[in-house]
Amino acid sequence: MSRYLALRVLQGALLLFVVSAVVFLIVHSAPGGPAILNNPDVDPQTARAIARDLGLTDPIPVQYARWVARALSGNLGRSYQHQTPVISLIRNRIPNTLLLAGTALVIALAVAIPLGIVSAVRRYSAVDYLATVAAFFGVSVPNFWLGIMLIVLFSVTLGWLPSAGMRTAGVQAGPGDVLLHLIMPAVVLSTFPLAQLMRYARSSMVEVLGQDYVRTARAKGLGPGRVLGTHALRNALIPVVTVLGVITPRLLSGAVITETIFAWPGLGRLAVDAAITRDYPLIMGLVMTTAVLVIVSNLIVDVAYVALDPRIQLR
Repeated sequence: MSRYLALRVLQGALLLFVVSAVVFLIVHSAPGGPAILNNPDVDPQTARAIARDLGLTDPIPVQYARWVARALSGNLGRSYQHQTPVISLIRNRIPNTLLLAGTALVIALAVAIPLGIVSAVRRYSAVDYLATVAAFFGVSVPNFWLGIMLIVLFSVTLGWLPSAGMRTAGVQAGPGDVLLHLIMPAVVLSTFPLAQLMRYARSSMVEVLGQDYVRTARAKGLGPGRVLGTHALRNALIPVVTVLGVITPRLLSGAVITETIFAWPGLGRLAVDAAITRDYPLIMGLVMTTAVLVIVSNLIVDVAYVALDPRIQLR
């Protein structure tokens, strides 16, 4: 296991290097420049002086080498727009994004796995058909449309939930207030992974229930609950865990849209602002943070395989 983890760490470091190089080249080669240099109130001579001070007049390989040297020491640079260290901006926003994405994932798992199991056990029943329709809806509906519809219904029409933000302005926010603000964005973000996980859980459980060892367990007189819980569920969850590794990047990318719609102060909304203003250091910091989160989540998924099935060896 230790050898496997060391190898994965090396692979992750190589992947981070490749991602950083590609993103740095694309961002710095695109036409235009940071908003700080395109401000109409700044005369061209001052703009050139600012660009020179920021090192933007140097060749791109030189700029990249300088960025890598700083990043290895834990310095991701200073945001052009916010005039704040990038690491501080990310540190302040990442708990909000993890709260939103984690809540969405919990909702998806809590609904998808039981519903997928019931659909597999009661195939072609009304529950199975309703779950299939719900899954198609979850996969097809765009996040931005669903978010707007929920805001219109629950905020504008019914007035039950706040429409934006993470806390009520002018009020000392407690956990209850944060929860009210969290409900709609978490539901919107969970829609696609919920539908995907439910379909995988159903198909996996259907396949497992047809295996010889499950039929043998039934022939021994074991009850349905024990057959499902002891013999079928753990093996059926292995493909679901695999899908979790694929869903994590989608949760983080979907958070960009969801956080923008609901004005949720997380990494996604910060990324949109950074892209609009062409804030190079902030863009690079956000990309690398997202890449690290994806690599770590995939490693956790690999380790979870062993917990579900000891026959799997990580080498």
